[in-house]
Amino acid sequence: MSFWERNPIYVVGAAETLLGVVPDHTELSMFALAAQEALSEAGMTFKDVDGIFVNYMGEEGSVQVGEYLGISAPRYVDSADIGGASFVAFVHHAMNAIPYGRCEVALIGYASRQRSLRNRSYTLKERGLDNAAQFEKPYGLPSPIGYYAMIAARHFHEYGTQSEQLAEIAVAARRWAQLNPKAWKRNPLTVEDVMESRLICKPLRRLDCCLITDGGGAVILSNKERARDARKKPVRVLGAGESQTRWNLSQAADITVTPGVVSGRAALGMAGISPTNVDFLQPYDSFTITVLTALEDLGFCKKGEGGAFVENGRLAPGGALPAMTSGGGLSYNHPGALGVQIIIEAVRQLRGEAGARQLEDPKIGVVHGVGVLLSTAATAVLAND
Repeated sequence: MSFWERNPIYVVGAAETLLGVVPDHTELSMFALAAQEALSEAGMTFKDVDGIFVNYMGEEGSVQVGEYLGISAPRYVDSADIGGASFVAFVHHAMNAIPYGRCEVALIGYASRQRSLRNRSYTLKERGLDNAAQFEKPYGLPSPIGYYAMIAARHFHEYGTQSEQLAEIAVAARRWAQLNPKAWKRNPLTVEDVMESRLICKPLRRLDCCLITDGGGAVILSNKERARDARKKPVRVLGAGESQTRWNLSQAADITVTPGVVSGRAALGMAGISPTNVDFLQPYDSFTITVLTALEDLGFCKKGEGGAFVENGRLAPGGALPAMTSGGGLSYNHPGALGVQIIIEAVRQLRGEAGARQLEDPKIGVVHGVGVLLSTAATAVLAND
């Protein structure tokens, strides 16, 4: 029996914050409500939490969050920041802390009022004489979309990928969102609609880009003994991994390759599975190109074949690889960092709680977060145990 078979880790609670536009809460109060709901699912209270895993909720880290929630002396804290990948990475961190007694009940989460505050910047911040200041900023590249557009353009050049293929990803997300009453965008969408939307940064159009909303969520992880107290079916974490490549695009050997190659290999390897065993994928869909590179780097198709792979509704309801089943960042919710919400959606699918968008008896799902400018990645394999 392997170490992880002897010491299994479970998601025992998962809940979203208020979503969309949340003008009458702070990030802390939003997160507190979600954490309370997730703990209730786990059959626990804030008194049970002894591990806090959060970052950059406005300006709040683990100390501020712990104070607000009344968790004054946790045994393990983590405010690591690798962008939107952080929250899937926290699953990895908690998975490595719990079996060794560093903590028993890990609270992972995030909340943002990015839409209410309208505080997303589309310019590259001055960072002194670093590589961006020397080699990227002088050319006026807008951040983050300019970087993702360059990645998409290079993919088009190298592999013949087409804008219509990226549009298939946006359409798949919208078709799932139409089944989710909490989704921000639910009106019908076609490939033609995506292609006719305004060009923002060539080759990416407006509908290739994620939403800007308020939102977030909370996830509770624990060991097998504590999972027995859960009021809802625990979901097992079979494997996890994370990695990073570079901060600046100019330092990448190949801008179409992401650290998902390493994080995915680690997570699937730990779980003892291959992509053919996966029933659904919850990728971070900040842009349509983000999903396409994830499919390739996680091994669902070969590098350069992502465009053909997503055609004919493969990711949409009824497709061979259901993905973004909540509607994702493209149509459901994107509050600046989507990572915790893709975990929540995976948990709901594996519990059979996804309503009209529920898949038929899923056994294994993969969640894949990315961060910064496709600079970081974290992957986790969850199972209906």
